[in-house]
Amino acid sequence: MYVRRDADQRIQQVSREPTSDCAEFVAADSTELLAFMADGLPSQGIDHFQASDLAFVRVVEDLIQLLMDKGHISFVELPEAAQDKVLERQRLRHRVAQGLDLVSDEDEDDDEVI
Repeated sequence: MYVRRDADQRIQQVSREPTSDCAEFVAADSTELLAFMADGLPSQGIDHFQASDLAFVRVVEDLIQLLMDKGHISFVELPEAAQDKVLERQRLRHRVAQGLDLVSDEDEDDDEVI
């Protein structure tokens, strides 16, 4: 996204394409741009929007995994930045799953009653 800023360097205008007014590139997922886009929305609307984003991320993750499982795409065909993000999400999911695993595999094999 391309932005125009005011004298205080706050975003004042946004464009998908560079224009004479909007020449500075800002990543679409930047906190500053998201805050500008959410300005004026009720806080519950912002919360809902963010929750929707998180849920959609999970859909995209599952879709990528499904396409790889079916052999339609290969992990190495993804851009390097996407590979890094997929690996990071897999590591995070693994850590969360282990943190939620109240009974480890070792405990399951142990017949001792506590």
